[in-house]
Amino acid sequence: MPQRRGVKPVAQNRKARHDYFIEEVLECGIELFGTEVKSLRNGACNLKDSYAQVKNGELFVIGVQINPLGTASTHVRPDSVRTKKLLLHAEEIQRLIGKVEQKGYTLVPINLHWK
Repeated sequence: MPQRRGVKPVAQNRKARHDYFIEEVLECGIELFGTEVKSLRNGACNLKDSYAQVKNGELFVIGVQINPLGTASTHVRPDSVRTKKLLLHAEEIQRLIGKVEQKGYTLVPINLHWK
């Protein structure tokens, strides 16, 4: 994602720009647990080898590693590479489905930042 002024990425996937031709960049939300948000604030995230996939009309990101925070709750430990739901409007998801299925495109996260 092109960097905007004043927006510092939490994590970047620099390999994506090298391995893929980036035709279009979208900004979307991501559904996280509270402990994952705390981990992101400490910069414990890796986007390498991650991608997005459409399942049942919803968009999910697979392979994003958010390491658990050591000082967080000990009785709740979410999987560090669990599948996370991406938040987009239904029209945008339908447009992406068309591109992925018809043209063989791949959905790759480029960076993660706060907004």
